[in-house]
Amino acid sequence: MTELSLRHWKPIGIAALAAAGVAGIGALMTDLGPWYTSLRKPAWEPPDWLFGPAWTLIFGLCAIAGSIAWRAAPDHAGRQRIIAAFMLNGFLNVLWSALFFRLKRPDWALIEVGFLWLSIVLLVIVSGRRSRAAGLLLIPYLAWVSFAGVLNWAVVRLN
Repeated sequence: MTELSLRHWKPIGIAALAAAGVAGIGALMTDLGPWYTSLRKPAWEPPDWLFGPAWTLIFGLCAIAGSIAWRAAPDHAGRQRIIAAFMLNGFLNVLWSALFFRLKRPDWALIEVGFLWLSIVLLVIVSGRRSRAAGLLLIPYLAWVSFAGVLNWAVVRLN
């Protein structure tokens, strides 16, 4: 593999591995066992089977956006800011799953989802400054977490 082609594929591979890692840890935190199934949920909650494909698409778009933004950054400091924003977001994404499913605290998760949402806005801004396409690729993530936040609120209210 030539140096040019390695430079081209390295950020894509790293972004894909990071997205898969966050998705995997989040999945390990998610337990749809008796506690979750006993919660009262709104009638408009999507079916459980939809969450896997939705998150797979979102994490794929995040990996692409991160790779595009990283490659478009003008210097090392710019790339570091992009990496830091994605790391913060990954941490908050996993934390929400831990709070909601592992600690069984939808109320705490509701507070945390606000920080997760803000971290996605940060991703859109930081990535979008480097590439409009990268910023736009993150909009479905923002929309999905906005919906998830409303769903989280409904679960807290109903329980």
